[in-house]
Amino acid sequence: MIRLHVTAEGQTEQAFVKTILAPHLSNYGVYADARCVLTSKDKRAGKEYRGGLISYRKAKNDILTWVKEDRNPECRFTTMFDLYALPDDFPGYGKAGKQADPYRRVQLLEDALAHDINDNRFVPYIQLHEYEALILADPQKLDWEYMEHGQPIENLIGMVGTQNPELINDGPDTAPSKRILKEIPEYDKVGAGVLVAEKIGLEVLRKRCNHFAEWLACLEQLHTHGWGL
Repeated sequence: MIRLHVTAEGQTEQAFVKTILAPHLSNYGVYADARCVLTSKDKRAGKEYRGGLISYRKAKNDILTWVKEDRNPECRFTTMFDLYALPDDFPGYGKAGKQADPYRRVQLLEDALAHDINDNRFVPYIQLHEYEALILADPQKLDWEYMEHGQPIENLIGMVGTQNPELINDGPDTAPSKRILKEIPEYDKVGAGVLVAEKIGLEVLRKRCNHFAEWLACLEQLHTHGWGL
């Protein structure tokens, strides 16, 4: 049995892991849990506040704390961070930014992250370009939450066409989430994002999103092939 700890950027990614990824991976002998990045602590009240990739330093500290807390050899760690709006203190940020190919860019960042965490149980993952690329793998499924938005959904379907949604760029006005919000201003990432992704299904997501598919395949094989061990 492999236990997989996922450090998620926010509540939507955390819910995606718990609701969709964890039940699937359990079929492969991998038991996943997730928590959001620790952003601050209130020592007086004994409270922690989690969610949002504010800085890499905070994310690194949180990952390393979990790594130190669970040193068991059957344990693995991974991340689910968005490439879009990645903090500029992220390892490899400058070098990766010079790459025109998004897949090459994200590979450089993941390699730099793995090197910085420096634990052979750690599997780095950065979502191209953000979580909403998964939603755009099949925009029609947005009608489960926004059935009264027939034409806006059709507009999104036409915009995506047959292209790889991971390659939809990360401009401040053209990133996947911005395109969805332009058509459906009521879109709620936390409320609707996981339900829609669940309706789309992992098989469609892996077929349409190449980098996500590679990560999923790696996680499925942790029990039989391990990772870096």
